Amino acid sequence: MAATRALPAGFGELEVLAMGTVLLMEALSGLSLNGLTIFSFCKTPDLRTPSNLLVLSLALADSGISLNALVAAVSSLFRRWPYGSEGCQAHGFQGFATALASICGSAAISWGRYHHYCTRKQLAWNTAIPLVLFVWLSSAFWASLPLMGWGHYDYEPLGTCCTLDYSRGDRNFISFLFTMAFFNFLIPLFITLTSYRLMEHKLSRSGHLQVNTTLPGRMLLLGWGPYALLYLYAAIADVSFISPKLQMVPALIAKAMPTINAINYALHSEMVYRGIWQCLSPQKSKQNRIQ
Repeated sequence: MAATRALPAGFGELEVLAMGTVLLMEALSGLSLNGLTIFSFCKTPDLRTPSNLLVLSLALADSGISLNALVAAVSSLFRRWPYGSEGCQAHGFQGFATALASICGSAAISWGRYHHYCTRKQLAWNTAIPLVLFVWLSSAFWASLPLMGWGHYDYEPLGTCCTLDYSRGDRNFISFLFTMAFFNFLIPLFITLTSYRLMEHKLSRSGHLQVNTTLPGRMLLLGWGPYALLYLYAAIADVSFISPKLQMVPALIAKAMPTINAINYALHSEMVYRGIWQCLSPQKSKQNRIQ
């Protein structure tokens, strides 16, 4: 009789299956919505603006997070990681890079909206393109540092996905964590909160406040805050006191961010929504243009 595959410590058969199913649903939802956003940008000329380039960049980053979740979901349903240690390093790098690009991309959109609504000037291509390049190059740079020895990628408690190893809690991890968090979480959060606060202050006086100025900051805090708290706890205390199942909660929350971002930044945008509708119903859009 074939030997039964060992389950991760702290998890039962049903719990591993449940987490794999949740990851699969998050992955398919994020890939579908963000893939539709990317397809609409490519197929609809009206959407190819500098401001929407920032939304496209965020959709690409979130698609990467969803792809990372899909790999984790399949591994969870098989109840093992089949790609070895090198695959774990690649999975950790890809997930970390796209997560940082998503966080910084959200901050870039916040700044872009502030620029549009408060200066009354359209964002230019020679500003949007360097901004997008900076987001991706910076994210790739920070994600590559654990591969070079500052920080380390390892398996999450479920054992079927990889991320920044916070279980060590040594000086190497702590120095990387606080430096990385300052540049890639606190500064983007500050930019997001400040941009929307200035927008609210300026537009509320004119009575033309048409943007939800509190939701993006809350999304960053609720989506990535649990990871930040887990990492902070690991830096000051023994993370083994937290149950493995509870340690997986921040990962499940973060993997839902691609779906939430797609709804907030793409589907709530009238122009992007119209572009998506045109892609889904090309015959109707042709009739509208003729009329």
